[in-house]
Amino acid sequence: MSADLKVVRAGLFDTLQDLGRIGFMALGMPTAGAMDRIGLTLANALAGNPANTAGLEIGVMGPDLLVETDSVRVALVGPLSPSLIESEGASPKPLETDRSHLLKRGQVLRVGMIEGASTAYLAVSGGFALLPFMGSLSTYSRAGIGGFDGRKLAAGDALPLALEHAPAGDDRKLGGPFDYGSGPIRVVWGPQDDYFTEAGRQTFVTAEYKVSKEADRMGIRFEGPTIEHAKGADIISDGIGPGAIQVPGAGLPIVLLADRQTVGGYSKIATVASVDLPRLGRLLPGRTVRFAAVTVEEAEALRREQETRLARAIANFQVARPAGGIDLARLYEENLIDGIVFE
Repeated sequence: MSADLKVVRAGLFDTLQDLGRIGFMALGMPTAGAMDRIGLTLANALAGNPANTAGLEIGVMGPDLLVETDSVRVALVGPLSPSLIESEGASPKPLETDRSHLLKRGQVLRVGMIEGASTAYLAVSGGFALLPFMGSLSTYSRAGIGGFDGRKLAAGDALPLALEHAPAGDDRKLGGPFDYGSGPIRVVWGPQDDYFTEAGRQTFVTAEYKVSKEADRMGIRFEGPTIEHAKGADIISDGIGPGAIQVPGAGLPIVLLADRQTVGGYSKIATVASVDLPRLGRLLPGRTVRFAAVTVEEAEALRREQETRLARAIANFQVARPAGGIDLARLYEENLIDGIVFE
């Protein structure tokens, strides 16, 4: 028998992603990878996987997945409203998100819509039995490489599982929502901030910018006040790191993300601190942001603090109660006696 999750209804933009195809930008190969590394890391931890295991990145609305193996443990992380269809013709039953679930043959997981963010994640215990490309399972759909046939999932796709049976043990859940942070998006100036006037730099860190409809895995175009150049918008093409902020001649910033090109010829006013890249990876069109400059040392300290909180969140996972039933072990642990009356 095949050990598969079969896509019976496709979502809008669902691709397999790990933490990226690292080390090949010199060959012109983008890194791709998860837009929100925190969400993928938490989903993998709930499923019992290493952080870099490929999971399903869900864009806006997820698929319906039919279980075609005896059992599989999946973990869902993000503001989703998933449900479970026990058998053909049965009504969907709501499932919790930010936890793992043990699914059985014949059940259909309806991942559902994402509410208030653009991405969410599904991980399966053991990951997927697919061949990596350049050391990664991340999908880069513009070149048709990685993931499942180098593309987003479609109805009829059968995702082969690395494990034929879910590992024994309890399902787990997050102790509470992970705090991604709030306030301005932190950036480090450069590498070409000298290509902008002082007034242009002040506009960048004082104005409010709105996510335009031109926002995808490659990057986000923002709408708002224009940023004044001092030396023009064009430069000799150089490398594009994650979170690089280009400002073309029109004067509006573009933040480049997971599927960004490897080189570019527009001046870059700043680079998003890695601590805030997951926040950008979740933004929906119409959302507004501000930018604030920090030093390299401050950016590094912020990322270390975030990694500490992420490790703490994983260490504080809780045992999840079975969906739709009574967890007798947890019930026996509770003190349900509120008083004793003697006659």
